[in-house]
Amino acid sequence: MTLIALVKRSRRSLFSALFATALAAASTTTLAGPRIEHWTLESGTRVYFVESRALPMLDVQIDFAGGSAHEPPDKAGLASLTRSLLDIGTEGMNEQEISDAVADTGARFGGGADNDRSSLSVRTLSSAAERDAAIALAARLVAAPTFPAEVLERERGRGIAGLREALTRPATLAARRFNSAIYGDHPYSRTTTVESLQGISRDDLVAFHRTHFNAGSATVTVVGDASRDDADAIARALTRALPVGTAPTALPAPQLPARSTERIPHPSAQAHIAVGMPVLSRDDPDYYPLLVGNYVLGGGGFVSRLTREVREQRGFAYSVYSNFQPLQVAGPFQIGLQTRGSQATAALAVVDEVLRGFIAEGPSEAELSAARDNFINGFGLRLDSNRNILEYVAMIGFYRLPLDWLDAYPGHIAEVTAEQVRDAFVRRVKPEHLVTVIAGGDGDTAPTAAGASN
Repeated sequence: MTLIALVKRSRRSLFSALFATALAAASTTTLAGPRIEHWTLESGTRVYFVESRALPMLDVQIDFAGGSAHEPPDKAGLASLTRSLLDIGTEGMNEQEISDAVADTGARFGGGADNDRSSLSVRTLSSAAERDAAIALAARLVAAPTFPAEVLERERGRGIAGLREALTRPATLAARRFNSAIYGDHPYSRTTTVESLQGISRDDLVAFHRTHFNAGSATVTVVGDASRDDADAIARALTRALPVGTAPTALPAPQLPARSTERIPHPSAQAHIAVGMPVLSRDDPDYYPLLVGNYVLGGGGFVSRLTREVREQRGFAYSVYSNFQPLQVAGPFQIGLQTRGSQATAALAVVDEVLRGFIAEGPSEAELSAARDNFINGFGLRLDSNRNILEYVAMIGFYRLPLDWLDAYPGHIAEVTAEQVRDAFVRRVKPEHLVTVIAGGDGDTAPTAAGASN
């Protein structure tokens, strides 16, 4: 082994040891309501900073308004592909050189793309040499990706192969069709296909990056062992080489779908079922009543009504749940379960009965108290590491939520009443707009009378 390789291994080992120590220390520390500082650079970049000196670690994330909702309609998959190729080639560095540079810094790079945003995250030691090297590399990746043609072909091929395999599974078929059915022609309905991936060119990647990866739409979040001046310098270093640009046009509110049921044939014995509609935005005034109510309905696991009625009382499903996914505009409310194909109709009838009953009656006081206690008592565990704090603060920054959002969260939960939950569900979760998708179950048939008697 060469001396250079030994040095790199030593640096990685040192980082791993310190990282493990940091995690152990973080697990014994309960954080609540961290102080968030916020300012805006001349370029328009918004910066959010939480100082935490307990560990010699720094977590940084840069978010851009460049998620899948901002893709051209015929280029589904473009946002994800653009983000995935950021750290595979940049001006003056090829894929292997980038990999070596990441190893040299001892940092960990992450991120991805969702409906609303594309992000790059960095976890690094806070010592100046390691920190500055990691941030300098991250700045090169976000500002000057080269999108090598041969790498695009390779990654596109991998994506197509993975998609074709996924499309053999009823769970994938149900999820994709559910998303398309509840959003219609809204940008949130973008669904990657083999054809859309095949139609993405290197020019498309370059144009998407140039349009959406700019300082004017960027949000930088810094959490950890740093001063405000350090955080300001990091944000400037990350965005200095980016075009100024502007924030993209706001997304429209989705139209509510008409009630419908769609079956997708598949020879599986299990039917994968999704029921729901668009409901919740990140800044929604009904956020807390819907969140607390959902815990009672289907988000609370074994203590939820759906689990009690669908699983425990009837044995229709091993797992049944409900959730809200808040997005920039109305994200989905969804009930999901898997059941034998021959039981799908009966299971759905119970789901419909439970949901309608909950909308009409709301939670009992005992159910409400249990839900509130769960959220409030578990809140500290959600802020038990710099990384978890980073995720929350980045969310607050990107969606422009109040700086005291974390401080106010337990109080908002504690104030939710049963009447508020019932009122929110009555107004927002409307059976006449619920879409139901059933994929698979064709391989399971009800037993014959003769078979049942044997």
